[in-house]
Amino acid sequence: MTVKLVYFAWVREQIGKPEEVLSLPDSVITVSDLLKHLTSLGENYAQALRFADVIRVAINQEHVEHDTPLNGANEIALFPPMTGG
Repeated sequence: MTVKLVYFAWVREQIGKPEEVLSLPDSVITVSDLLKHLTSLGENYAQALRFADVIRVAINQEHVEHDTPLNGANEIALFPPMTGG
């Protein structure tokens, strides 16, 4: 599966690019699998996603949980947790 990944805020800063297109291995089935796979792509990815459980994810512009399957995903966006005050 080939998907467009879009990175926001400090995730983008750590990874060093705003977006990219990746071909994912067949073993990447869920959002959680994707985050784990991305951390294997290099130190910058590992650093950006070291607290993967707090990363918010949207598939095709709809926020999803980490156990959501990726089938049908064209675009996946990764966001750090939102803060407010």
